[in-house]
Amino acid sequence: MHVDAMPLTGSAEAEAQRIARGLRCKDLIVINELIEWYQYRLARYLFYVTGRRENVEDLAQETWLRVLERGMQYDGRSRFEPWLFSIARNLAFDQFRKRRAVSLDSNDASDSIDGVPQEMTASNHPSPFLAAARSEDATRLAAAMDLLEPIYRETLLLRFQEELSLQEIAEVTGAPVTTISSRIYRGLAALRSQWEGGANAI
Repeated sequence: MHVDAMPLTGSAEAEAQRIARGLRCKDLIVINELIEWYQYRLARYLFYVTGRRENVEDLAQETWLRVLERGMQYDGRSRFEPWLFSIARNLAFDQFRKRRAVSLDSNDASDSIDGVPQEMTASNHPSPFLAAARSEDATRLAAAMDLLEPIYRETLLLRFQEELSLQEIAEVTGAPVTTISSRIYRGLAALRSQWEGGANAI
């Protein structure tokens, strides 16, 4: 599904155009800047989508290779983040189609501490959502997020952590805006239930 890009204004438009030019000519300075700015966020997104630490690094590397290969497709008329996350999401789903034994609907807590995935316990980009508190509450909230179905976890991450608009999330996931709204509502309801009903057990 194609969703019309949200118009950019001012410095955001100038930055998007700079990124687009850099990708078109494979400018190493721009490419290295993008990797530095987005590598943590990309890995965190892939972890939320897959629910697993396994192969996140490989998927992230493959995503950057696709960014380089398809740099001409980014025209700079919309933000870079949705385009990047769309590539990452497609790669993750392609991998899971090839490995039918792995399901996106299952969570893997093998790489967690006390049930809290390590990547979720700290962030260099605090937000009112995942950084509800700077210590104990943030850890509890991360644990509650880990219990959500991946489809809700992904949508909440994109909306509140990455601060994408509903249209941009629709562009990433290929789902209608109305579906995105429903996922946010249901995800928040499930998160609230986990937080209020099971917080003491987390």
